[in-house]
Amino acid sequence: MKKHQFNQVLFFLLVGGLASCNPLKKMAADAENVKYTVAPDPLELHADSINMAITGKIPAEYFHKKAIIDVTPLLKTKGVNGEVVKEFKTITLVGEAATEEGQKITQASGGSFNYTDKVAYKDAMESAVLEVKIVGRFKTKSVDIGNFKVGDGTIITPTLVMSDEKPILGTDKFVKVTPRKFEAQLNYVVNSSQVRGSELLDEDYKGLKEFLSMGAEKEFVFKGVKISAYASPDGEISKNENLANDRAASAKKAFARDLKKAKIEIENPDEFYALEGKGEDWEGFKTKMVASDIEDKDLILRVLKMYTDLDQREKEIKNLAATYTAVADKILPELRRSMISVMADEMSRTDEEIQRLVKSAPDSLSIEEILYAATLTESLDDKQSVYASAKKVYPSDWRGHNNSGYVLLLQNKANDAKADFEAALNADANNKIASNNLAICHKLSGDFAKAKELYTAAKGAGKEVSYNLGILDIIGGKYSSAVANMGSEKTFNAALATLLNGNANGAIAILDASEDKEMAMSYYLKAIAGARAGNKDLTINNLKTAISKDSSLKQKANKDAEFLQFAEDEAFKSLL
Repeated sequence: MKKHQFNQVLFFLLVGGLASCNPLKKMAADAENVKYTVAPDPLELHADSINMAITGKIPAEYFHKKAIIDVTPLLKTKGVNGEVVKEFKTITLVGEAATEEGQKITQASGGSFNYTDKVAYKDAMESAVLEVKIVGRFKTKSVDIGNFKVGDGTIITPTLVMSDEKPILGTDKFVKVTPRKFEAQLNYVVNSSQVRGSELLDEDYKGLKEFLSMGAEKEFVFKGVKISAYASPDGEISKNENLANDRAASAKKAFARDLKKAKIEIENPDEFYALEGKGEDWEGFKTKMVASDIEDKDLILRVLKMYTDLDQREKEIKNLAATYTAVADKILPELRRSMISVMADEMSRTDEEIQRLVKSAPDSLSIEEILYAATLTESLDDKQSVYASAKKVYPSDWRGHNNSGYVLLLQNKANDAKADFEAALNADANNKIASNNLAICHKLSGDFAKAKELYTAAKGAGKEVSYNLGILDIIGGKYSSAVANMGSEKTFNAALATLLNGNANGAIAILDASEDKEMAMSYYLKAIAGARAGNKDLTINNLKTAISKDSSLKQKANKDAEFLQFAEDEAFKSLL
């Protein structure tokens, strides 16, 4: 706010009250030479208090050596007979020869005084005026000289902060489609592509058949089958390539038979199967050798590495197999194989099924399904009913309690919500989301200290926490911190913080981009921004719109110190 410098007649002559020898008479006559500055003017509310500073400058040859002046600032309601809202501490000015303690003012050179005070704000201070009560004393005489207006009060724009705290919902992990994959391996004897019955009884292939049965029961959507077949690198290359292809085909035939037994129909078999004969599995050989406990495995690998000719390498592998029975018994058989990979999508229950079951048999649903069910309705009452089921069926999961409280907050039932958030924290003591939400309840009840403690504990839960801290910053008069905490949010409160931090144009831009832009208070705040920028048209146009949306704002504007500079403007007065 601007500092307003003014000359105020500090004293006036009381007719018949002073003797001609009383120096107060001359001091009163020359009072126009005393200069005063009040800052800020109008006064301003920040946090819960008003800070005031008065500076007085007294010229030379003004103050009598033995005179005493008591100056007491007052906040009074407007009007001739205004009531005192607050009486500030008194400052005493004394001449250089006066015996009383006080601020010395010399006659020859004059002097100055600085006066500061801070008082708790009361509602009556909004439309009050700042006066000084002057009492002059000389020897045994004491004269109540009068009260004089020196400033206006009080700008209370920070009180426009809204309770639009952002609670956080505990999200479900429900998925409609879960990718499934199952793999099995069929092994072959040397130089054969026939699938042996014993292979179909191995645990991995039995698991594959169970997977097919489960898929049929749960209505999996089978996406495809990939079959990769190999030969061991101990035979002729051309034969091994054909052998790998034949093994892929035999694996497909075995699998297709079991697919039919599971009563799973495939619409496009040609697209469903992907067969690949990979020939000799030299990489598999090296991998298994490295992983084996064969004593000379490093030597074997070095020998094979020496041969780049594949035919020669195959010859050496045969020689090794003859020399090292472990290679023939443990390594090579594992390479003669077909790998079957089945891909499917497991489909969840339909939305209709979940909605029906959450009402009739919620204990048949998973916690994820119950939480998801709440997203299928717009009714807050229905959501609350769903979350009540979540709390009952899964009491140890914090999300049911938290989300119930979330809905209660939206229904303006903060006291009931508080119990839910406390229950959520009992289920998960360090849960940041529940801490954020419980902090909102404490803030709404006026316990700002506890709210701040919980918000601090909730940091990391999301940008909502920072925004909520920004609201506390506005209340606490920490406007730059509020702007930082609210970040890029486009809300009324974000605009208010920006305005209070000294950026009127920035506040207007935020309001214009916000979902709150058509609110009456948004236009009112833009009018304040216009006043702070000294833009009369912006102020009057927005104030006019605000009043048209909410007629009660006419009375508010009439006493709002933000608009004092336009108090005598005819266009402004016509609005009120």
